[in-house]
Amino acid sequence: MDFSIHDEDGGYEKIERYDEASTNSMADNYKNILGHLGEDPEREGLLKTPMRVAKAMQFLTQGYDMNPEEILKSAMFKEDYRQMVIVKDIEIFSLCEHHMLPFIGKAHVAYIPNGYVTGLSKIARVVEAFARRLQIQERMTSQIKDCIQETLKPLGVAVVIEAQHLCMQMRGVQKQHSVTTTSDFTGAFKSDKTREEFVHLIGAKLH
Repeated sequence: MDFSIHDEDGGYEKIERYDEASTNSMADNYKNILGHLGEDPEREGLLKTPMRVAKAMQFLTQGYDMNPEEILKSAMFKEDYRQMVIVKDIEIFSLCEHHMLPFIGKAHVAYIPNGYVTGLSKIARVVEAFARRLQIQERMTSQIKDCIQETLKPLGVAVVIEAQHLCMQMRGVQKQHSVTTTSDFTGAFKSDKTREEFVHLIGAKLH
């Protein structure tokens, strides 16, 4: 699969390439699912739906084709900076692995360099790489933390994720305004003082 956007003469051209065999197989399965739901897959409004869903699911799970460690290494630089670096309010769109329904929220990520820094956009791309998979919020929080810690080897990493889960809002307990917050820390962020500074800097909007 290839999902890319190219700048051409000041505009943008969206390019999406899918594995034809996989896409066709998935579309056939989604067509069968429509029938099992009591729908008529041959009616006009649903004729192209199986193919659309097959492509959408591949787009939403493209993180399996991303290497988060290589993303960080692609812009990894020696730098004698040992203060906190924070990238906050990184939007997250992921799919719960239990019901394959979306959970949507924001990630706040910080690290304290220990000889190396990475491009700020790479932190957001690492979050994206783990979010675009079938996930649970708790595991994703730790995966982001571990990836940054193991690749950059900083003095510490902090990750906080806030998300609303549609599996809770649309079905199950159907609580419309519930927000789930998860966090994970390494190194210097296990110190109360450093952790409190991080929470203060990302804002007082945590639920």
